[in-house]
Amino acid sequence: MQATILVVEDEEDIAGLIAHHMHGAGFNVTVAYNGAAAFKEIDKQLPDLILLDLMLPDMDGVEVCKLLKQKPNTRDIPIIMVTAKAEEVDRIVGLELGADDYVVKPFNTRELVLRVKGILKRVKAPKEEPKLLSHGALIVDMDAHRVTLEGREIELTLTEFKLLTELLLNKGRVRSREVLLNNVWGYTFEGYDRTVDTHVQRLRRKLKDYGKIIETVRGIGYMVK
Repeated sequence: MQATILVVEDEEDIAGLIAHHMHGAGFNVTVAYNGAAAFKEIDKQLPDLILLDLMLPDMDGVEVCKLLKQKPNTRDIPIIMVTAKAEEVDRIVGLELGADDYVVKPFNTRELVLRVKGILKRVKAPKEEPKLLSHGALIVDMDAHRVTLEGREIELTLTEFKLLTELLLNKGRVRSREVLLNNVWGYTFEGYDRTVDTHVQRLRRKLKDYGKIIETVRGIGYMVK
């Protein structure tokens, strides 16, 4: 069954361009030109992934992302933010709220399609056999997608969960940013190391004092000892 992509973009030319290339890649596509229309489309049919512009006429994309991540039926839908803003803070806020990735206008449509395919491949991958990973008081139930620290559950996004398990499964080995991009996000492109760094920083904060188990290997990437 074809995956459905919801494009939330107020500029009709850009929305049409994205829709054209997503159709060409074999996806079903629906388009919303503002936040309210996006929620109406989602009520009709839950998309498999959302391409969300940050600058919308009625509410900004950050607010849309926040509302989606608060609702049980939409919080696990992958979101790629699309923004014309150059300020790093706009992208970081979206990632903080649980967005999986971002692209900055003007973007390469081929790259965007590959990113969408990579994220959908990761999300729809068959579940592994029930498995527990542990590092001291940190317990990861891979089958239940549940993380507990000292007995208390830690809420992680799908990307954060994948990043943590990738590091724990390779305990004692350095994982380069390129490898993490490929294994966690499903693609590798130069210039997107910041995506990895931002998610690592957010993951560390959620793990609080235990975040120090994720060590930075300068010039290479990250590892858990």
